[in-house]
Amino acid sequence: MVAVLMETFGLTPLIATIVTLALALIGLLVLVWLIQSAPPRTLTVTSGPAGSSFQRFAESYEKALAKHGVTLKILPSGGSQENLQRLQSAKSGVDIGFVQSGIAEGTNLSDLVSLGTVSYQPLWVFYRSATKITRLSELTGKRIAIGQVGSGTHALALVLLQINGITGAPTTLVDSDAEAAAAALMGGKLDAVFLMGDSAPIQTLRTLIREPEVQIFNFTQADAYVRRYAYLNKIELPQGSIDFGKNLPAQNIQIIGPTVELVARESLNSALSDLLLEVAQEVHGKSSLLQKRGEFPAPIEHEIAISEDATRYYKSGKGLLYRSVRSFWLASLINRILVAIVPIALIIIPAVRFLPLAYRWSIQLKIYRCYRPLLLLEREALAPVTPGNGPELLRRLDEIEEAVRQLKVPASFADQFYALKGHIVFVRQRLKAATQPA
Repeated sequence: MVAVLMETFGLTPLIATIVTLALALIGLLVLVWLIQSAPPRTLTVTSGPAGSSFQRFAESYEKALAKHGVTLKILPSGGSQENLQRLQSAKSGVDIGFVQSGIAEGTNLSDLVSLGTVSYQPLWVFYRSATKITRLSELTGKRIAIGQVGSGTHALALVLLQINGITGAPTTLVDSDAEAAAAALMGGKLDAVFLMGDSAPIQTLRTLIREPEVQIFNFTQADAYVRRYAYLNKIELPQGSIDFGKNLPAQNIQIIGPTVELVARESLNSALSDLLLEVAQEVHGKSSLLQKRGEFPAPIEHEIAISEDATRYYKSGKGLLYRSVRSFWLASLINRILVAIVPIALIIIPAVRFLPLAYRWSIQLKIYRCYRPLLLLEREALAPVTPGNGPELLRRLDEIEEAVRQLKVPASFADQFYALKGHIVFVRQRLKAATQPA
């Protein structure tokens, strides 16, 4: 490479070596970038308690990601609030997590992005009473379990009770996990419990729904709650939808609840963002008791902004390369190579075509500058040369020859260089012949 640069462009050994090392350094930097930009093969998700919907989501993601060679480490938690705290802490080692909407207001979200909403999170309120209650304010003075601190259930329950005028005594608020609260409700030690899937096992919910002495609270004011809090949704549970034979529930039940977002740290690799959304469509895209087929995931934004990668994915889906190549890792490698090479190629290819032309033009210009006075001198020599003007013409020719001698041209221009020197010799011979006496 050094020899080629020296002979093609006339560079000194030092400059040619520097240029060669610079090109090698660029190649090394490209290689390092290709390695460092590769998606990690392991992700960590903060989920929820054992048996919760968040835990089941995480386990489904784990199986789906394993098919693509990505290992998902599941880190159980107390629920949405703890998940959000882990995502906000760089020391936690968490990459993604499930967070219910409505709990992030007033917190620092600068390092977090949302990959979209993945499901509804209904709030179940179960109570023991011989008669039906229609307003949460009727729970005043009762013993109510509102979920463990750190769960989304706990946060939402406090908000709803507060706007119904319940903030403390004479009402007893109990911070209890879902299973203990359900057992206490069925044993008569509690009057009502608030449960959500982020912290309650599905089996616990099923048990309470089928318990004859326990009723599901019907949010008759659901429209008002949804109007007051934009992050809440009205969800209808049709009569008999849980058990047709036993007609559970015995009437249409209105439930309210937030949605669940798949939240990630801003540094999440863009290729893994696409893969996670593909998995989310597989896990959450099916129809269920509370949602339609294809309703989730969706780019519904609440407190946490949708990432640019997720926005692109929702608009156009996977890139052509990832759709064409079955292997995620091979597609990722090809994509990174293209990202690294195409911009460089867009610069280097025109440069490779233009720089040699520009350099050749500059060398030829130097040679042409010597030819101009030589041609002028030769024209003057066509007129009669006398002893008076002959020495002057030879002096000018000497100056031209000295200028040619100082030219620095690469070996690739040797033919033109020596042709110029040959023309100088030719003109000199004519001048000498014309000035010599007959």
